[in-house]
Amino acid sequence: MKRRLLTVSCAAVCMCGFVLTSCSEDDPVTPGNNGDNNNGTSTTEVISNYVVAASVSNANYLLTADTLTEGTISAKNNGLTTESGTQWIFYQDKYLYRLVYNQGNAGVTSSYILNAAGKVEERDNTYEIKRFTSYGTYKNYIITASAGDLSQAYADENGYLPKGFLFSYLDVENETFKTNSDVSYSENFLGNGEYVTLAGILEANDKIYSVAVPMGLSQYGVKAEGGKYVIYPDLVKQESGGSGSSSYEKGELQWTQYPNECWVAIFGDESFQNKTLIKTDKISYACGRNKSQYYQTIWSADNGDIYVFSPSYAKTMTDPRQQTTLPAGVVRIKAGTDTFDDDYYCNLEEQTGGKSFLRCWHISDDYFLLLMYDRPLTESGFAAKEMAIFKGEDKKLTYVSGMPKASVISGFGNTPYTENGMVYVAVTTTDGSQPAIYQIDPTSATATKGLTVESEQISGVGKLTYYVTE
Repeated sequence: MKRRLLTVSCAAVCMCGFVLTSCSEDDPVTPGNNGDNNNGTSTTEVISNYVVAASVSNANYLLTADTLTEGTISAKNNGLTTESGTQWIFYQDKYLYRLVYNQGNAGVTSSYILNAAGKVEERDNTYEIKRFTSYGTYKNYIITASAGDLSQAYADENGYLPKGFLFSYLDVENETFKTNSDVSYSENFLGNGEYVTLAGILEANDKIYSVAVPMGLSQYGVKAEGGKYVIYPDLVKQESGGSGSSSYEKGELQWTQYPNECWVAIFGDESFQNKTLIKTDKISYACGRNKSQYYQTIWSADNGDIYVFSPSYAKTMTDPRQQTTLPAGVVRIKAGTDTFDDDYYCNLEEQTGGKSFLRCWHISDDYFLLLMYDRPLTESGFAAKEMAIFKGEDKKLTYVSGMPKASVISGFGNTPYTENGMVYVAVTTTDGSQPAIYQIDPTSATATKGLTVESEQISGVGKLTYYVTE
């Protein structure tokens, strides 16, 4: 197969500015529902297969299965060998994207379809997308986002570079790739001088909803307007240090000075130029954190209501002034409104003994799946080991029964798959048993072991369908 590599130069990205995998959509592609102009043609489903991304003996495979509820599959005479992926994104049931994140380097991303023989097939193009900290889908795009330095053309009198949003757009239908052409500042995004990063890209009510996570003052922000935005001068770094996602530069104020508030940005379209900002002081900023990744914790229920979940990760900050005093909680934006619902708030920690969560996903109706920490964030060594179901309208959290013991769980797939009101989660354990897919019924919060996968680890699970247009 002849493959084409699509790239955008680093210089272009710096000029224009640039982890969910999103849950698969259950709706079949039908005329008028696939985003294409079918001109009267009809689309008929030919064949579907479940697809499992798994690692076997230091190799990575996309394995196919007829069911997720029983049986065993292996890589023997089954599946396609691939490179590893940072995130596996199923776009509806038509395309699978393997997003690759490499700190400081471009990652080669590829995509896959199901062919007429029911086998997974790699598409022609690959893409060198840049560093990303969050991602999501909108219309025909898979969008990745981060905040990073703009070019020297925007430097201040000290030579400091402002931060801007850096977006990459993967057009799933046309198999193309681009970055944003307009400069989009993340500096002073909320009016408090701090730059922000975006957590989650949620398409709902014909708009994009994202959480604006305040990151503190960059070198540029510390000096802006004579230093008016610095509340705590002693927090400004006197030398560079740290490592990885926690590294910092001399002259910046790392992490937010406003830990007891949450901001949601509502954008009109994928240009991210026109926005509405709304704020609540009922919860801290709403995103899951793991190294450089900012996980989406803003989701839409089936009726259009938007639920915003905060794990209160700012409890882990070192300085008390940057620690939130707010518990992990949930707020809501009613469908058809651009404001927080004053009558809605849920304190999750009252139902968990003080424990929080790492990630969450919408399942169906107003049911959500939460990946829970095994101890409070104020304690050391917390790990995401348990699952729980949250019923939005009832404000009720229920731990899932029927899963392996938390003490033997070593990992979960990076995104669950939903179908017919059920959610399917990949689980890897340390007790010698093979990784498996567990089916969770959200109405009863019970899990049942399903498909076993002979592998070391399952990274993702979803469904692909081959369609023919007549």
